[in-house]
Amino acid sequence: MPLRKLFRRPDPEGGIFHWFHTFTLHVVTGFAAVAVHYATLYGLVETGVPAVPASAAGFVLGAMTRFATSYLHIFAPTRSVKAASVRFVVVFALQLAANSALLAGLLAQGVSLWPAQVATTIVLTFANYLAYRLWVFR
Repeated sequence: MPLRKLFRRPDPEGGIFHWFHTFTLHVVTGFAAVAVHYATLYGLVETGVPAVPASAAGFVLGAMTRFATSYLHIFAPTRSVKAASVRFVVVFALQLAANSALLAGLLAQGVSLWPAQVATTIVLTFANYLAYRLWVFR
């Protein structure tokens, strides 16, 4: 399958394949969001910013990347960019709180920064997809 066809917005009438395709695209485009998040986290930690605030800053920049790729390439939004943006900000605030709380909890348990952040990202991936699919871009 050509990459262009693989990365197109999935057909909403595709049944279970549609859900699988959109989740796969969510994960693949999520790598871009995670790259922005982690690069920001790394850069800020290297300059002396504490881990949780540095992660939060990276999360904000990664979220901006996530919104753009989700709106344009994954979901078939029935709302305008403005309406979807408002919903995204609500979900984003919950995700930011969850990211910060989970990361802080893992760090408090003695888990080092990068394994803790990777575990947090993996846990939140599934909840994020459902929130985007069922509410934000609906």
